[in-house]
Amino acid sequence: MTAFTRALRRTTARRAAAAGVVAAGALLLSACGGDDTSGTHHGTGASATAGAGAGTASRTPAGEVNDADVMFAQMMIPHHEQALEMARLAGGRASDAEIKELARKIERAQDPEIKTMKGWLTAWNEPTAAPSASGMDHGGGHGADGMMSAADMTELKAMKGTEFDKAFAQMMIDHHEGAIAMAEDERREGANPDARKLAAAIVKGQSAEVEQLRGILDRL
Repeated sequence: MTAFTRALRRTTARRAAAAGVVAAGALLLSACGGDDTSGTHHGTGASATAGAGAGTASRTPAGEVNDADVMFAQMMIPHHEQALEMARLAGGRASDAEIKELARKIERAQDPEIKTMKGWLTAWNEPTAAPSASGMDHGGGHGADGMMSAADMTELKAMKGTEFDKAFAQMMIDHHEGAIAMAEDERREGANPDARKLAAAIVKGQSAEVEQLRGILDRL
């Protein structure tokens, strides 16, 4: 056996041993992953996203997930659902063409976002509704989260024409401002890149719609 052959075998052996150490380390990290008391846990990971179909990949976010990410999704789902309820009232009640078009735009944007956030929560093994979500339906009037009370919604359903247009615009401004505040919290405190990206999109999109709604109110 030549000196070169002996050296090659030693190198191969060292590489195999190093690979074994890396594999063992990965197994150890995997075993320790479930014992996380910092408030941050691992989601399904990039491999799950890559293995998902094209239609579901966006609903399976990769990367770490913390309590702020979970709360953001759980609270934004009913918030979006109420926005959809309000938007769907415009078809038969609004008289202003811009209000009608904006309502359709809200529906097109927020319905897919609800599906995406529910997909995330399922992937994270979290319930799709927070235990306190029912508390968002304020008895007396809407609060800091912008949610309308049952009385607010009943009043809106009873309106038509310009009266509806004005009430819808003002209520949706309040509603959007609540969503923007929630999304800003996620941008500051969240860990998951996909959730933070959606939060940034909500801030940008709904801030623009707030300005549009204010312009509508000024001319009505």
